[in-house]
Amino acid sequence: MGTIPQEAEKIEVDGATVDFFKFIQNGLTTYQFDTSMCGPPDPMVNAMAGLQLLDDNSQLIMINHKAPGGLFPRVEAEFNYEIGKTDDGMAKVVFTRKSGVESTTNFAANKCGG
Repeated sequence: MGTIPQEAEKIEVDGATVDFFKFIQNGLTTYQFDTSMCGPPDPMVNAMAGLQLLDDNSQLIMINHKAPGGLFPRVEAEFNYEIGKTDDGMAKVVFTRKSGVESTTNFAANKCGG
């Protein structure tokens, strides 16, 4: 999994099916979860749960076996995302909330379509 700082704390997130961690990174509150060993619909379910935590001073890091292409169209109106790789080759997606954008994401739409 992507490296989690020692000071990270495990938190409860409504609707999550994997562990979430919270820590401060580069002045931002950072939430992180790992669905790299999960199959559908867990990556989508946990991403939607985690995105609801974000404000203008936080970010969400998702570790998954691949970039969740089906998720991006559902959230791109409200959230920015950057796709990278972890040292062990997993997809690392960093989400942030767009400033000044109305909340339009349907967080209940958390199942993939196929």
